[in-house]
Amino acid sequence: MAISRLIIEHFRNLTAVDLEFDHGFNFLVGNNGSGKTSLLESIFYLGHGRSFKSSVTTRIINYDQPHFTLHGRIQEQQHQWSVGLQKLRQGNTIVKINGEDGNKIADLAHLLPMQIITPEGLTLLNGGPSYRRAFLDWGLFHHQPAFHSAWSNLHRLLKQRNAALQQTYDYEHLTVWDDELAKVAHQVSLWRAEYAQALSPEIEQTCCRFLPELEIHVSFHQGWEKETDYSEILRKNFERDKAIGYTMSGPQKADFRFKANGLPVEDVLSRGQLKLLMCALRLAQGEHLMAQKNRHCIFLIDDFASELDETKRALLAERLQRSDSQVFVTAISPDQLYQMQPERYRTFCVNNGIITQSN
Repeated sequence: MAISRLIIEHFRNLTAVDLEFDHGFNFLVGNNGSGKTSLLESIFYLGHGRSFKSSVTTRIINYDQPHFTLHGRIQEQQHQWSVGLQKLRQGNTIVKINGEDGNKIADLAHLLPMQIITPEGLTLLNGGPSYRRAFLDWGLFHHQPAFHSAWSNLHRLLKQRNAALQQTYDYEHLTVWDDELAKVAHQVSLWRAEYAQALSPEIEQTCCRFLPELEIHVSFHQGWEKETDYSEILRKNFERDKAIGYTMSGPQKADFRFKANGLPVEDVLSRGQLKLLMCALRLAQGEHLMAQKNRHCIFLIDDFASELDETKRALLAERLQRSDSQVFVTAISPDQLYQMQPERYRTFCVNNGIITQSN
């Protein structure tokens, strides 16, 4: 899977963008504030329908324009798709695939599996459980066709139950929600547990190469007491849930935890080690997708050199090359990229929103 061409209109400070990318490595070089991260952000937006930097649409659309537009050409082996996404200032999103309207963000996300590695991405390790649930759910979205529908249904039922908690004093009025919620919750949790179990050995093996000085262990927690029926949990916790106004236990509280030498990683690892662990997680997940589904991930790496010494940069570069995936890397200068010596690559210079291909 690769983006062969990208056209950008009115996205942040980017000017007249029409680029053709290599299916291997693409280096985006420019000073801070030049627009290289905005280019990376636009690629991410095309695959996710959202930004990794801001949730406020009006900050992304060029200040005097009613919308921004992204057009991409995607290639995978002998197949090719034309995709487009337009975001209006009012918040509406229009998605087209091969010129057809009526598509959803999920359809784009399925076409463009992406992994993002940024300095802010350490929240995967030192942030709340929601970041690690999103990590697991990304994998399930691409591995299990029925997952997205079940995940959406789970969130709908939880929202309805939380609203009902504030309107009833008799638990029997909630049983109609809880019976359906329990079925979906068990299925989502079963998928998460199976995926975590399948992915864990690959994570630990990758961590051995990136952080050989540490013993990394991963574990999945479903969000309620193990081996306990979720229907019983909902019934038992009704009074507590009603008092606080929302459902305390369930798959919405699940976590995928990481320990180093028996301790939480955020307590013992330096920022450099945390970045390496985060890179290991993203690489392992992308490689797992390739091994299981024969689909390549697109890797987006912002500020490649940040907090990594030369040895670790070389290790990450070698692993990325072995993945045979399309990779986009930002850096302030070409000197920061010399550890990466792929057979095929293109370099783009970014200066005040203007992007040119370098020889």
